[in-house]
Amino acid sequence: MADSTRPNGTQTAAALLVDCLATQGASRIFTVPGESFLAVLDALPDQPAIEVVTCRQEGGVAFMACADGAMTGRPGNAFVTRGPGATNASIGVHVAHQDSQPMILFVGDVARGMQAREGFQEVDFTAFFSPICKWAARIDDPLRIPEYIARAYATAISGRPGPVVLALPEDMLVEQVPAALAPRPEALRPAQAVCPDAMRALFDLIADAASPIAIIGGAGWNAKAREYFQQFAENIGLPVATAFRRQDAIAPDSPVYAGNLGYGPNPQLVERVRQADLVIAVGARLGEATTDGYTVPTLEHPGQTLVHIYPDPEELGRVYRTDLALCCSMDEFAECAALWDHSDIIPFDAGAEAHAEWLAWATPQPSDAAIDLAACVGAMREMLPDDTIICNGAGNFAGWWHRYWRYAAYPGQLAPTCGAMGYGVPAAVAASLRFPDRTVVAVAGDGDFLMNGQELATAAQYGANLIVVVVDNGAYGTIRMHQEREYPGRVSATALANPDFAMLGAAYGAWTARVETTAEFIAALEEAKGRSGIRLIHALTDLERIAASGATITGLRARANRTA
Repeated sequence: MADSTRPNGTQTAAALLVDCLATQGASRIFTVPGESFLAVLDALPDQPAIEVVTCRQEGGVAFMACADGAMTGRPGNAFVTRGPGATNASIGVHVAHQDSQPMILFVGDVARGMQAREGFQEVDFTAFFSPICKWAARIDDPLRIPEYIARAYATAISGRPGPVVLALPEDMLVEQVPAALAPRPEALRPAQAVCPDAMRALFDLIADAASPIAIIGGAGWNAKAREYFQQFAENIGLPVATAFRRQDAIAPDSPVYAGNLGYGPNPQLVERVRQADLVIAVGARLGEATTDGYTVPTLEHPGQTLVHIYPDPEELGRVYRTDLALCCSMDEFAECAALWDHSDIIPFDAGAEAHAEWLAWATPQPSDAAIDLAACVGAMREMLPDDTIICNGAGNFAGWWHRYWRYAAYPGQLAPTCGAMGYGVPAAVAASLRFPDRTVVAVAGDGDFLMNGQELATAAQYGANLIVVVVDNGAYGTIRMHQEREYPGRVSATALANPDFAMLGAAYGAWTARVETTAEFIAALEEAKGRSGIRLIHALTDLERIAASGATITGLRARANRTA
């Protein structure tokens, strides 16, 4: 093993890089090791402040780093090798970008003398990643490592948070640099202050509104923003909806919580947004999922006033016509709003009305399904702690948890707003390592689970405690649902032949159960919660019950045939 420090007063560039990460507060990195950054792997054991988590595929690496950034508000760190490693990891970079989560992906690169020859596994990473990250660069000069690392951290967390990608030529990492070359402290950027004149304008709009609503959660949201915005909204009775998969942005028992937007929302909430005369978006990017294809509200929203509060000026007015834009930190805005004089605002009744509508929508109703997922989620709410973290990837299966679970803690929901499959299991591993005293549940569809289920090996290796619920309907259910709507009765490419997931989980050392009824699910969950380690419940469900909204395959096909 090569020494990372030398007696002549020098150290390797890799050792300097690792020290720079520790100076920025990095406590954990996720990796699949590669020969292109062997020098970093050699330097890491000398830095006890950083734990190394070895994963099984680079997509899992990047998802774990993205989830870690979402939980801490600090960049999650991922190390992968060039070519296949980096392209595998690109899915996590895309999620971090669209979800506005801070992370840094370090990519071991070909030696500088080999660049631009299409060498072994060579990719132009700056060109490849620039469209899906905040900054992509290559560190060619080892003396500039402190500068690049400080800038990477500042870029990832400033304004709209997001991913940074840094390529590390393998020959650069072994160069000797002066041992006196110190890591650079974080490039602190002051919190974006709230403009008093803009706040006065906002409160004038609220005072004049008849039916306002807020849509919250997203870039820069944190526990402070949650606490103060909830206080502000409750003071004036303002109905509060959460953006897609941002349901932990407000406590679900808040008397003004109106539910979540996105896929499968409460129709009453959608209508409430349509009829609002004032829409206040705080932290939400108002992306396609949250707004149902930019229709709720519409891009020009005639008859509605739109206030957009966001931490990055580039987003304001970029897609939506905005009547009042505030560029500031979410927590600073929320605190200012909570402490503002509300005496000229007559409290709205709509907050309580919207909350009652959501409670009715989010309460499971009896079903004749053999395994009723709504009842299963209801049982989970009764049996698991309020601060349980729910992690999921993409698929119709997630709709039951979005509708019926109460995301009471912050952070309490790890789910990709960009709709990436395979996110849930890696996110749950990251959550169980970050919060070892909290209950963590990964919810995955059968297709979703097999995209990154191998990370259960990582969970086992590091002693993670998590519950995995695999919802198995033998299909890529979301796509099958769309097939039935567009091409009824013509099934193509969506059927799945699955393994016995309980046996597969047992191979990873998990306690497992295979269930086919609601009663069996509840019994298995009762057993699972009393155990530690990995616990996997394989729930076989009926494909006919395709969505938490109550849609069925038969019903979709019939409607499609009537309108054909």
